[in-house]
Amino acid sequence: MTLLDRLASEAAGSTEHHLRAIQLPVSLVMDTHLGEALHGRGPIIQAADRGWDVHASAPLHGGELLTLATPEVAALVRDDAGTAAACLAAAASCPGVTRVLLATGNPAHWDDALTVTGAPAIPPHRLRTALDVLATPD
Repeated sequence: MTLLDRLASEAAGSTEHHLRAIQLPVSLVMDTHLGEALHGRGPIIQAADRGWDVHASAPLHGGELLTLATPEVAALVRDDAGTAAACLAAAASCPGVTRVLLATGNPAHWDDALTVTGAPAIPPHRLRTALDVLATPD
């Protein structure tokens, strides 16, 4: 029994729980879950192995990631993308993630996000490189 099953069973008071989706922050700056998934472990992989949906929240870290990630970091993720697109692509490419949760009041941003999240996944080695660069102290 995985940790997720155990927690769901405890909450339901029975092993007959109906948990089928989890939501976790996944981004280049809140990188714990992304890093774990890239190494084949953690709650995202556990949920994916169970066939559950995994919803990635805060892919742009409340918009702060757009000032934290440089164009150079964005290019490590995806050569042909700007910072916002690269950051969204990173969250969408996290192994096991099935949905990326976004919020915007700008219709053009929705169109851009649909294009980015519908594109082929970023290879894991590129995501690892970007995480390594962001984690390196100045």
